[in-house]
Amino acid sequence: MSLTNVKHIILILSGKGGVGKSSITTQLALSLSLASHSVGILDLDLTGPSIPHLFNQESAKITQAPGGWLPVRVHPSQTLPPPPPPPHQQPDSKTPAPTPSPQRTNGHDAPEQTTPPTQIGSLHIMSLGFLLPSRTSAVVWRGPKKTAMVRQFLTDVLWPPIDYLLIDTPPGTSDEHISLVETLLKNLSSSPLTSPRLAGAVLVTTPQAISTADVRKELNFCAKVGVEVLGVVENMSGYVCECCGVGSNLFSKGGGEVMSREFGVRFLGSVPLDGQWGVLVEEGRRPRYGGIRVGGGDVEDEDENEDSRENADDGGKGEEKSRDEGLLVDLYRSCSLYEVFGGITRELMAIVEGTGGDTG
Repeated sequence: MSLTNVKHIILILSGKGGVGKSSITTQLALSLSLASHSVGILDLDLTGPSIPHLFNQESAKITQAPGGWLPVRVHPSQTLPPPPPPPHQQPDSKTPAPTPSPQRTNGHDAPEQTTPPTQIGSLHIMSLGFLLPSRTSAVVWRGPKKTAMVRQFLTDVLWPPIDYLLIDTPPGTSDEHISLVETLLKNLSSSPLTSPRLAGAVLVTTPQAISTADVRKELNFCAKVGVEVLGVVENMSGYVCECCGVGSNLFSKGGGEVMSREFGVRFLGSVPLDGQWGVLVEEGRRPRYGGIRVGGGDVEDEDENEDSRENADDGGKGEEKSRDEGLLVDLYRSCSLYEVFGGITRELMAIVEGTGGDTG
Protein backbone atom coordinates (compact mmCIF):
# COMPACT_ATOMS: atom_id res chain seq x y z
CA MET A 1 0.00 0.00 0.00
CA SER A 2 1.01 3.65 -0.42
CA LEU A 3 0.47 4.27 3.30
CA THR A 4 3.89 2.97 4.34
CA ASN A 5 5.09 6.51 5.19
CA VAL A 6 2.11 7.13 7.51
CA LYS A 7 2.40 6.57 11.27
CA HIS A 8 -1.18 7.00 12.54
CA ILE A 9 -4.48 6.92 10.62
CA ILE A 10 -7.57 8.52 12.17
CA LEU A 11 -11.06 8.24 10.66
CA ILE A 12 -13.40 11.23 11.05
CA LEU A 13 -16.98 9.91 11.14
CA SER A 14 -20.48 11.31 11.59
CA GLY A 15 -23.87 9.69 11.67
CA LYS A 16 -25.51 12.35 9.50
CA GLY A 17 -24.61 15.20 7.18
CA GLY A 18 -24.43 18.87 8.09
CA VAL A 19 -22.65 18.50 11.43
CA GLY A 20 -19.44 20.20 10.27
CA LYS A 21 -17.31 17.07 9.92
CA SER A 22 -15.04 18.53 7.24
CA SER A 23 -14.60 21.71 9.29
CA ILE A 24 -13.57 19.60 12.30
CA THR A 25 -11.15 17.62 10.09
CA THR A 26 -9.62 20.85 8.78
CA GLN A 27 -9.10 22.35 12.22
CA LEU A 28 -7.69 19.12 13.65
CA ALA A 29 -5.19 19.09 10.78
CA LEU A 30 -4.22 22.73 11.36
CA SER A 31 -3.83 22.12 15.10
CA LEU A 32 -1.70 19.02 14.56
CA SER A 33 0.49 20.96 12.15
CA LEU A 34 0.87 23.76 14.73
CA ALA A 35 1.94 21.05 17.19
CA SER A 36 4.90 20.34 14.85
CA HIS A 37 3.40 17.17 13.34
CA SER A 38 3.32 16.42 9.62
CA VAL A 39 -0.29 15.86 8.57
CA GLY A 40 -2.25 14.54 5.61
CA ILE A 41 -5.97 14.67 4.83
CA LEU A 42 -7.63 12.11 2.58
CA ASP A 43 -11.07 13.37 1.52
CA LEU A 44 -13.27 10.34 0.89
CA ASP A 45 -16.55 12.26 0.71
CA LEU A 46 -16.74 11.43 -2.98
CA THR A 47 -20.06 13.11 -3.78
CA GLY A 48 -19.36 16.25 -1.74
CA PRO A 49 -15.61 16.88 -1.52
CA SER A 50 -15.15 20.11 0.44
CA ILE A 51 -11.54 19.86 1.69
CA PRO A 52 -10.06 21.64 -1.38
CA HIS A 53 -12.41 24.58 -0.82
CA LEU A 54 -11.68 24.84 2.91
CA PHE A 55 -7.95 25.06 2.17
CA ASN A 56 -8.42 27.41 -0.83
CA GLN A 57 -6.83 24.79 -3.09
CA GLU A 58 -9.64 24.30 -5.61
CA SER A 59 -7.44 25.32 -8.53
CA ALA A 60 -4.70 22.86 -7.57
CA LYS A 61 -4.12 19.73 -9.61
CA ILE A 62 -2.60 16.47 -8.48
CA THR A 63 0.56 15.20 -10.17
CA GLN A 64 0.91 11.75 -11.65
CA ALA A 65 4.18 10.13 -10.61
CA PRO A 66 5.66 6.67 -11.21
CA GLY A 67 3.63 4.40 -8.96
CA GLY A 68 0.75 6.71 -8.14
CA TRP A 69 -0.52 10.23 -7.39
CA LEU A 70 1.23 12.94 -5.42
CA PRO A 71 -1.05 14.74 -2.93
CA VAL A 72 -1.37 18.53 -3.00
CA ARG A 73 0.94 20.31 -0.58
CA VAL A 74 -0.81 23.05 1.40
CA HIS A 75 2.37 24.17 3.17
CA PRO A 76 5.79 22.70 3.92
CA SER A 77 7.38 22.26 7.32
CA GLN A 78 8.68 25.66 8.44
CA THR A 79 8.95 28.16 11.28
CA LEU A 80 6.16 30.73 11.65
CA PRO A 81 6.91 34.14 13.17
CA PRO A 82 4.99 35.11 16.32
CA PRO A 83 1.36 36.07 15.57
CA PRO A 84 0.59 39.81 15.36
CA PRO A 85 -0.60 41.51 18.56
CA PRO A 86 -4.32 42.25 19.01
CA PRO A 87 -5.41 45.38 17.10
CA HIS A 88 -5.73 47.49 20.26
CA GLN A 89 -2.07 46.79 21.05
CA GLN A 90 -0.75 47.82 17.66
CA PRO A 91 0.74 51.34 17.50
CA ASP A 92 -1.41 54.07 15.97
CA SER A 93 0.29 55.55 12.92
CA LYS A 94 -1.06 59.02 13.82
CA THR A 95 0.24 59.01 17.38
CA PRO A 96 3.86 58.22 18.25
CA ALA A 97 4.06 55.13 20.41
CA PRO A 98 5.35 55.88 23.92
CA THR A 99 8.72 54.44 24.80
CA PRO A 100 8.07 51.65 27.32
CA SER A 101 10.12 51.73 30.48
CA PRO A 102 11.87 48.43 31.20
CA GLN A 103 10.49 46.38 34.06
CA ARG A 104 12.93 45.68 36.85
CA THR A 105 13.15 42.58 39.00
CA ASN A 106 15.45 42.52 42.03
CA GLY A 107 17.23 45.58 40.70
CA HIS A 108 17.79 44.11 37.21
CA ASP A 109 16.02 44.69 33.94
CA ALA A 110 13.48 41.91 33.36
CA PRO A 111 13.66 40.15 30.00
CA GLU A 112 11.08 41.30 27.45
CA GLN A 113 8.13 38.90 27.19
CA THR A 114 7.70 37.76 23.59
CA THR A 115 5.85 34.93 21.89
CA PRO A 116 8.37 32.44 20.50
CA PRO A 117 8.22 31.40 16.83
CA THR A 118 6.19 28.28 16.03
CA GLN A 119 7.64 25.27 14.21
CA ILE A 120 4.88 23.73 12.10
CA GLY A 121 4.70 20.40 10.32
CA SER A 122 3.92 19.95 6.65
CA LEU A 123 0.32 19.53 5.47
CA HIS A 124 -0.81 17.61 2.35
CA ILE A 125 -4.33 16.90 1.09
CA MET A 126 -5.89 14.53 -1.43
CA SER A 127 -9.45 14.70 -2.72
CA LEU A 128 -11.62 13.65 -5.62
CA GLY A 129 -12.29 17.37 -6.00
CA PHE A 130 -8.87 17.72 -7.65
CA LEU A 131 -9.96 15.29 -10.38
CA LEU A 132 -13.28 16.98 -11.22
CA PRO A 133 -13.65 19.63 -13.96
CA SER A 134 -15.19 22.15 -11.55
CA ARG A 135 -16.60 22.51 -8.06
CA THR A 136 -20.17 22.16 -9.41
CA SER A 137 -19.49 18.87 -11.21
CA ALA A 138 -21.79 16.13 -9.94
CA VAL A 139 -20.45 12.69 -9.06
CA VAL A 140 -23.14 10.18 -10.08
CA TRP A 141 -21.60 6.82 -9.28
CA ARG A 142 -23.00 3.49 -8.19
CA GLY A 143 -21.60 1.58 -5.23
CA PRO A 144 -18.99 -0.53 -7.10
CA LYS A 145 -17.35 2.52 -8.67
CA LYS A 146 -17.24 4.30 -5.30
CA THR A 147 -15.66 1.23 -3.74
CA ALA A 148 -13.02 1.08 -6.47
CA MET A 149 -12.24 4.79 -6.02
CA VAL A 150 -11.81 4.40 -2.25
CA ARG A 151 -9.40 1.49 -2.74
CA GLN A 152 -7.46 3.43 -5.36
CA PHE A 153 -7.08 6.40 -3.00
CA LEU A 154 -5.74 4.05 -0.31
CA THR A 155 -3.27 2.30 -2.60
CA ASP A 156 -2.20 4.83 -5.25
CA VAL A 157 -1.55 8.07 -3.32
CA LEU A 158 2.17 8.48 -2.60
CA TRP A 159 2.14 10.19 0.77
CA PRO A 160 5.37 11.72 2.07
CA PRO A 161 6.44 10.80 5.63
CA ILE A 162 3.57 12.03 7.82
CA ASP A 163 2.67 11.52 11.47
CA TYR A 164 -1.11 11.70 11.15
CA LEU A 165 -3.41 10.92 8.23
CA LEU A 166 -6.97 12.15 8.81
CA ILE A 167 -9.57 10.47 6.59
CA ASP A 168 -12.66 12.63 6.10
CA THR A 169 -15.51 10.22 5.37
CA PRO A 170 -19.03 10.79 4.04
CA PRO A 171 -21.89 10.77 6.55
CA GLY A 172 -23.56 7.53 7.57
CA THR A 173 -22.38 3.95 7.07
CA SER A 174 -22.34 3.40 3.32
CA ASP A 175 -20.31 1.47 0.75
CA GLU A 176 -17.39 3.87 1.18
CA HIS A 177 -17.13 3.12 4.89
CA ILE A 178 -17.27 -0.64 4.46
CA SER A 179 -14.66 -0.59 1.70
CA LEU A 180 -12.45 1.80 3.68
CA VAL A 181 -12.48 -0.21 6.89
CA GLU A 182 -12.09 -3.59 5.18
CA THR A 183 -9.08 -2.37 3.19
CA LEU A 184 -7.41 -0.74 6.20
CA LEU A 185 -7.98 -3.65 8.58
CA LYS A 186 -6.72 -6.11 5.97
CA ASN A 187 -3.47 -4.26 5.34
CA LEU A 188 -2.68 -2.30 8.50
CA SER A 189 -1.83 -3.03 12.11
CA SER A 190 -3.64 -1.83 15.22
CA SER A 191 -0.52 -2.27 17.34
CA PRO A 192 0.99 0.99 18.69
CA LEU A 193 4.44 -0.51 18.07
CA THR A 194 4.11 -0.76 14.30
CA SER A 195 3.23 1.66 11.54
CA PRO A 196 1.21 2.42 9.62
CA ARG A 197 -1.57 1.73 12.09
CA LEU A 198 -5.27 2.45 12.24
CA ALA A 199 -5.44 4.40 15.49
CA GLY A 200 -9.23 4.65 15.54
CA ALA A 201 -12.09 7.05 14.83
CA VAL A 202 -13.27 10.45 16.01
CA LEU A 203 -17.05 10.88 15.90
CA VAL A 204 -18.56 14.30 15.20
CA THR A 205 -22.03 15.27 16.37
CA THR A 206 -24.11 18.33 17.14
CA PRO A 207 -25.99 18.73 20.44
CA GLN A 208 -29.55 18.06 19.28
CA ALA A 209 -31.16 14.66 19.84
CA ILE A 210 -31.60 13.79 16.16
CA SER A 211 -27.85 14.11 15.59
CA THR A 212 -26.78 12.16 18.67
CA ALA A 213 -29.24 9.41 17.74
CA ASP A 214 -27.52 9.00 14.36
CA VAL A 215 -24.08 8.99 15.99
CA ARG A 216 -25.22 6.09 18.16
CA LYS A 217 -25.54 4.14 14.90
CA GLU A 218 -21.97 5.12 14.04
CA LEU A 219 -20.80 3.84 17.44
CA ASN A 220 -22.51 0.51 16.73
CA PHE A 221 -20.84 0.43 13.30
CA CYS A 222 -17.40 0.91 14.85
CA ALA A 223 -18.09 -1.86 17.33
CA LYS A 224 -19.17 -4.27 14.58
CA VAL A 225 -16.16 -3.65 12.32
CA GLY A 226 -13.61 -3.49 15.15
CA VAL A 227 -12.55 0.17 14.95
CA GLU A 228 -11.68 1.84 18.26
CA VAL A 229 -13.57 5.04 19.04
CA LEU A 230 -11.00 7.61 20.15
CA GLY A 231 -13.60 10.12 21.25
CA VAL A 232 -16.57 12.33 20.43
CA VAL A 233 -16.51 16.02 19.44
CA GLU A 234 -19.68 18.08 19.86
CA ASN A 235 -19.73 20.73 17.13
CA MET A 236 -21.97 23.85 17.00
CA SER A 237 -22.17 23.78 20.78
CA GLY A 238 -23.32 27.30 21.61
CA TYR A 239 -22.73 30.66 19.96
CA VAL A 240 -21.43 33.93 21.35
CA CYS A 241 -22.37 37.13 19.53
CA GLU A 242 -19.29 38.93 18.24
CA CYS A 243 -20.91 42.33 18.82
CA CYS A 244 -22.54 42.13 22.26
CA GLY A 245 -20.97 39.02 23.78
CA VAL A 246 -24.33 37.44 24.66
CA GLY A 247 -24.23 33.65 24.44
CA SER A 248 -27.02 31.34 23.33
CA ASN A 249 -27.40 27.63 22.63
CA LEU A 250 -28.88 27.63 19.14
CA PHE A 251 -28.88 23.85 18.85
CA SER A 252 -29.13 22.96 22.54
CA LYS A 253 -25.95 21.86 24.34
CA GLY A 254 -24.42 18.86 26.02
CA GLY A 255 -26.07 16.08 23.98
CA GLY A 256 -22.74 14.74 22.76
CA GLU A 257 -21.28 14.64 26.26
CA VAL A 258 -24.32 12.81 27.65
CA MET A 259 -24.15 10.29 24.80
CA SER A 260 -20.42 9.76 25.43
CA ARG A 261 -21.05 8.91 29.09
CA GLU A 262 -23.90 6.59 28.12
CA PHE A 263 -21.68 4.59 25.74
CA GLY A 264 -18.53 4.82 27.84
CA VAL A 265 -16.43 6.64 25.23
CA ARG A 266 -14.24 9.71 25.67
CA PHE A 267 -15.69 13.16 25.20
CA LEU A 268 -12.98 15.24 23.55
CA GLY A 269 -14.70 18.61 23.78
CA SER A 270 -17.34 21.08 22.61
CA VAL A 271 -16.78 23.42 19.68
CA PRO A 272 -18.86 26.63 19.55
CA LEU A 273 -20.01 28.36 16.41
CA ASP A 274 -17.64 31.10 15.32
CA GLY A 275 -18.52 33.38 12.42
CA GLN A 276 -14.92 34.45 12.06
CA TRP A 277 -13.91 30.88 11.19
CA GLY A 278 -16.21 31.20 8.20
CA VAL A 279 -14.62 34.54 7.30
CA LEU A 280 -11.19 32.90 7.45
CA VAL A 281 -11.92 29.94 5.15
CA GLU A 282 -14.33 31.71 2.80
CA GLU A 283 -12.59 35.09 2.43
CA GLY A 284 -9.07 34.31 3.61
CA ARG A 285 -9.13 37.14 6.17
CA ARG A 286 -7.59 37.05 9.62
CA PRO A 287 -10.30 36.67 12.30
CA ARG A 288 -11.19 39.86 14.21
CA TYR A 289 -13.35 40.10 17.29
CA GLY A 290 -14.96 42.65 19.60
CA GLY A 291 -13.58 41.65 22.99
CA ILE A 292 -15.76 38.63 23.81
CA ARG A 293 -15.09 35.27 25.40
CA VAL A 294 -15.43 32.09 23.37
CA GLY A 295 -14.54 28.65 24.68
CA GLY A 296 -13.40 30.07 28.01
CA GLY A 297 -10.57 32.20 26.60
CA ASP A 298 -10.07 35.90 26.03
CA VAL A 299 -10.24 36.98 22.41
CA GLU A 300 -8.50 40.12 21.26
CA ASP A 301 -10.38 43.43 21.33
CA GLU A 302 -10.79 45.77 18.40
CA ASP A 303 -11.56 49.43 19.15
CA GLU A 304 -13.44 50.01 15.93
CA ASN A 305 -14.96 47.85 13.25
CA GLU A 306 -12.26 47.90 10.59
CA ASP A 307 -14.45 46.37 7.94
CA SER A 308 -17.09 49.06 8.46
CA ARG A 309 -14.49 51.78 8.11
CA GLU A 310 -13.19 50.26 4.87
CA ASN A 311 -16.71 49.95 3.54
CA ALA A 312 -17.41 53.60 4.37
CA ASP A 313 -14.18 54.68 2.66
CA ASP A 314 -15.21 53.07 -0.63
CA GLY A 315 -18.59 54.80 -0.53
CA GLY A 316 -20.48 51.76 0.71
CA LYS A 317 -19.99 49.88 -2.52
CA GLY A 318 -19.08 46.74 -0.61
CA GLU A 319 -16.26 45.85 -2.98
CA GLU A 320 -14.76 42.41 -2.49
CA LYS A 321 -11.75 42.60 -0.21
CA SER A 322 -8.52 40.84 -0.99
CA ARG A 323 -7.35 37.87 1.04
CA ASP A 324 -4.93 38.56 3.86
CA GLU A 325 -1.35 37.57 3.26
CA GLY A 326 -0.06 34.50 5.04
CA LEU A 327 -0.71 30.79 5.28
CA LEU A 328 -4.07 29.52 6.47
CA VAL A 329 -2.34 27.85 9.44
CA ASP A 330 -0.81 31.22 10.39
CA LEU A 331 -4.10 33.17 10.13
CA TYR A 332 -5.84 30.41 12.12
CA ARG A 333 -3.85 31.35 15.22
CA SER A 334 -6.01 34.50 15.49
CA CYS A 335 -9.24 32.44 15.54
CA SER A 336 -10.98 31.80 18.85
CA LEU A 337 -11.29 28.12 17.92
CA TYR A 338 -7.50 27.79 17.84
CA GLU A 339 -7.41 27.45 21.64
CA VAL A 340 -10.44 25.14 21.66
CA PHE A 341 -8.85 22.74 19.19
CA GLY A 342 -5.50 23.03 20.93
CA GLY A 343 -7.00 21.23 23.93
CA ILE A 344 -8.82 18.67 21.78
CA THR A 345 -5.68 17.95 19.77
CA ARG A 346 -3.46 17.51 22.83
CA GLU A 347 -5.83 14.94 24.30
CA LEU A 348 -6.19 13.15 20.97
CA MET A 349 -2.41 12.91 20.55
CA ALA A 350 -2.06 11.55 24.07
CA ILE A 351 -4.65 8.85 23.34
CA VAL A 352 -3.18 7.87 19.97
CA GLU A 353 0.42 7.85 21.14
CA GLY A 354 -0.46 5.99 24.34
CA THR A 355 0.68 8.68 26.77
CA GLY A 356 -2.56 9.29 28.57
CA GLY A 357 -5.80 11.13 27.89
CA ASP A 358 -9.09 11.20 29.68
CA THR A 359 -10.94 7.93 29.70
CA GLY A 360 -14.28 9.26 30.83
